[in-house]
Amino acid sequence: MPETTPSQAFSAVTRTVVLDVPVSPAKVTDRIQTRRITMPAGTPAGLHTHNGPVVGSIVSGSVAYRIDGEPLVILRPGDVFFEPEATRIAQFDALDEDVVFLGHFLLSSEQEPAIEWPRS
Repeated sequence: MPETTPSQAFSAVTRTVVLDVPVSPAKVTDRIQTRRITMPAGTPAGLHTHNGPVVGSIVSGSVAYRIDGEPLVILRPGDVFFEPEATRIAQFDALDEDVVFLGHFLLSSEQEPAIEWPRS
């Protein structure tokens, strides 16, 4: 496709990288399923893992987020997160207001997103 000069209005558009993480191990991705997920205030997700990588962003509310063995992070509207495949997510807890977030699930052609809650 030949390069063209963007319109003046388009030239004012800015792009900022907010998340750039490796998908390791590499994953064949045939599709991405995006879900709008809601959690009532005070709801803990509990220790869990996913069967594929999840990239997400907080739409409203705030979440206490911690990958097992890493520091706790408070996610607020506009913040993004990454949950690697099969990695133990120790906390993803709605704080003092209802939470809405988007989760983008990287999937193979026949795969459906799944979550597991290990005992410990």
